[in-house]
Amino acid sequence: MPDLDVKPEPAVVSPPGTGKPLSVKGVRKTYGQVTAVDEVSMEIAAGEFVTFLGASGSGKTTTLMIIAGFCEPDSGSVVVGGRDVTRLAPQKRGLGFVFQQYLLFPHMSVWENVAFPLQLRGVPKAELGRRVGETLEMAGLSGMARRRPRELSGGQQQRVALCRALVYRPPVILMDEPLGALDKKLRDQLQTEIKRIQRELGLTVIYVTHDQEEALVLSDRIAVMRDGRIDQFDTPRELFERPRTPFVADFLGAANFLPGQVTEQTADHVLVRLDSGGLLKARPQPLPKNARVRAAVQPGRLALCPPGDGFCTSTVETVTYVGTLVRATVRGDGEPVRLELPAGRAPAVGERVGLTAAAGDVTVFPEPDEGA
Repeated sequence: MPDLDVKPEPAVVSPPGTGKPLSVKGVRKTYGQVTAVDEVSMEIAAGEFVTFLGASGSGKTTTLMIIAGFCEPDSGSVVVGGRDVTRLAPQKRGLGFVFQQYLLFPHMSVWENVAFPLQLRGVPKAELGRRVGETLEMAGLSGMARRRPRELSGGQQQRVALCRALVYRPPVILMDEPLGALDKKLRDQLQTEIKRIQRELGLTVIYVTHDQEEALVLSDRIAVMRDGRIDQFDTPRELFERPRTPFVADFLGAANFLPGQVTEQTADHVLVRLDSGGLLKARPQPLPKNARVRAAVQPGRLALCPPGDGFCTSTVETVTYVGTLVRATVRGDGEPVRLELPAGRAPAVGERVGLTAAAGDVTVFPEPDEGA
């Protein structure tokens, strides 16, 4: 078990720009017959913003807790800046942590809450005051230093919690769904603030969320997790445009999956004869002729064309306005197909339309696929 003795840490406060690399190697954690984390490995660069993305039970929070030291792995290691911290207690790892619950001290002011980690580390009074002042100013909280948590909004309280984690400039900040309890507008604002602060300080951030849009907005790279494993660890663009598994294609963008058979393979494309009868070009992939496949295409990468053109002709079943977008469902001979279109190009319910997609926006997956 980790050493849980609470001892004052030396008065060392890292300057900005000192985010450290982090390595997770073969980490595994089981609870009885349940495997929560299954041989997870990753290398995170200094100053990188990485998000663990997945549904409940995917292993993302357990992996974060292992890195933080709140959960001991059955096997594997966690290395921060070349230092193996696998068996160290949380307070000896020097990592910052921001929880979904703010966990502020209600009897303390904003200033006192933010100063608390520095007081634990024995930081001299003058340096403590300077550091707290700089951190509150950076987060736009200077005018609220004397307020108690109950006098703040939810967004302000979360910024105080962020400041408390940032004030001693830890080399790695861990965030467990910190914006989950906030409304969308406030989440969007704080996402911008978190990313700005992370870049200004050069910190390494590991962030947990189940919100796909939040992960895409914040991250340099995203680890998409399922059943305790990483399905794909890549940049947002690669994950969205070149998913390696059907799960990633569906989870990150609610892809349409169109069944069919490979009829042609060239250097430029794979030609698929869909079960509905149409021909659809996809990005090249080594597949044998006549192989059964599913062609995955995101709703926003489909376009309308005249009936009889494109890879299918369908009837519009539903049209839903979502601000600047329109979400539509069309049905031909097969399953419904979902589209996202600019609001000014909305079709009418009952209209006959053709569908088309660029080959570079279509990914084919062999069928059957156990990862589906």
